[in-house]
Amino acid sequence: MKRTTIVLLAVAVVSAAVPTMAGEVAMNARFAVTSPVFQPGEAIPPHHTADGADISPELTLTAPPEGTASFALIMDDPDAPMGTWVHWLVWNLPAATRSIPEGSLPAGAVEGRNSWGRTEYGGPAPPSGTHRYFFKIYALDTTLNLPPSTDKAGLEHAMKGYVLAEVALMGSYSRGR
Repeated sequence: MKRTTIVLLAVAVVSAAVPTMAGEVAMNARFAVTSPVFQPGEAIPPHHTADGADISPELTLTAPPEGTASFALIMDDPDAPMGTWVHWLVWNLPAATRSIPEGSLPAGAVEGRNSWGRTEYGGPAPPSGTHRYFFKIYALDTTLNLPPSTDKAGLEHAMKGYVLAEVALMGSYSRGR
């Protein structure tokens, strides 16, 4: 009985801890990113992929940590055959942002360079099999002064020391060939 209690307690603590870019742990079980078009772990609708309109899905942010000055977003595919493929980079999403509308961004947000070399959303386009796509949202205690040519490594470097909390939404996609 004690062994079961300890395991359940460890799971509860881990689920409330959110690792930050600096390797610290921010306790914030309420901060979340969701989407009205797909549930966590479920398929991203084709409309939001390279096989459809290729526009970004609506995302909803809830309960960001106190002190948030802006948000950054990284959408990537760790299952890509040549290593993690970056589909979308955004920073300086205003702190008041609670919804990122389908196919658009709030005023002031800046898009960075994805793995295609473009500064825009690039939807799922797996060459084979089912891939996972992570929409990672970072609550930052600052805004970032970066050019749109900034890539994922540059964004992650600029965020170091400024991340209050990080949350992620994972969706999947398969072309069904």
